Amino acid sequence: MPDVSEAAIDTIVIGGGLHGLSASLHLARAGRRVVVLERSWVGRHASSSSAAGVRTLNRDLAELPISLESQDMWHNIEAIVGSDCGFRAYGQVNVAEHPKHVAVLEKRLALTRAAGYTHEELIDRAELTRLIPAISSHCVAALIVRTDGAADPHLTLRAFRRSAESAGVTIHEGYGVTAIERVGSDWQVHADGRSFVAPTVVNAAGAWAGDIAAMLGDDIPLGHKASMMIVTERIAPLLKPVVSVVGRPLSFKQSDQGTLVIGGGLQGSADIQAQKSFVDFSELAKGARAATDLFPSVGPLRIVRTWAGMEGKTDDHLPVVGPSPTASGVYHAFGFSGHGFQLVPVVGAILADLIVHGGTNRCIEALSADRLMARRPAA
Repeated sequence: MPDVSEAAIDTIVIGGGLHGLSASLHLARAGRRVVVLERSWVGRHASSSSAAGVRTLNRDLAELPISLESQDMWHNIEAIVGSDCGFRAYGQVNVAEHPKHVAVLEKRLALTRAAGYTHEELIDRAELTRLIPAISSHCVAALIVRTDGAADPHLTLRAFRRSAESAGVTIHEGYGVTAIERVGSDWQVHADGRSFVAPTVVNAAGAWAGDIAAMLGDDIPLGHKASMMIVTERIAPLLKPVVSVVGRPLSFKQSDQGTLVIGGGLQGSADIQAQKSFVDFSELAKGARAATDLFPSVGPLRIVRTWAGMEGKTDDHLPVVGPSPTASGVYHAFGFSGHGFQLVPVVGAILADLIVHGGTNRCIEALSADRLMARRPAA
């Protein structure tokens, strides 16, 4: 197939996950002509493997300003993408199993209150039991954000894709980027035997974003995660909030279909170059144990499915969101380290700010690529 000069393109977005789709949607609605290049298919890896938590609870303080704004966007998500995305604001709860764990919650609450935030709340055993009657009797307290919740990752992907395409975005699936070069003031991106040229590029390539950054001239260290999940058979309604626990890896929720979805960041393994991930059942058993300890009634349930996703991970577990420090016209959005789903709406808006207006009023200084890039010694 001949090269495509595509003079009409304003921005090339590399990566068709939710962050790439959100960026393309916001840019298209701002009047930009956008092409998305996805090496597999839209949402193939982290986005479709996510537990889809919509969580401000226990966020790093550096992320909280944009996370709280994104939360407002989630509560208005149908107006943004024409679908509720399966979002249910039933709350997220971080449980203290024993009295010694309450101090951990109190310390966190003091930290957020000192920073001026009031969205987190410490509740006692009585309120915890009222909200989650099925919780084990040994659990004593919890930290809660009542406006948090979870969404459906597949509904969310469909909604963002449909909205982006309706806004004029062109999505090319099966287009793996092989090279990027500077051509005058533009960038030429080679993918699947074709070339695409535009003045701006968004690197939203997930676990592969470090390779793309290197093609663009940025040496940004990036590891990866292969977070695992369990889905059980369907049962009668058990709980509404999403539950985690102090000191153990657990994310526990019930879907609208009645299945239990159990995660919490337990790690399998991944072959990034082959785009394959693998479940470690001995490690995954820790999540199952935590779930049954907190909810003894689920012990006899059958596991229907398990999987491991692939996601980029930075050294400090904060994402890279913002312009390249070295390459004009390049913008990064990656390294969400397993907690990027909730940030999807606001990160797209931030990238549109940066590209269309040349800056943003949102707090992203702590998310710059500079903090991770190796400094060359002075000559």
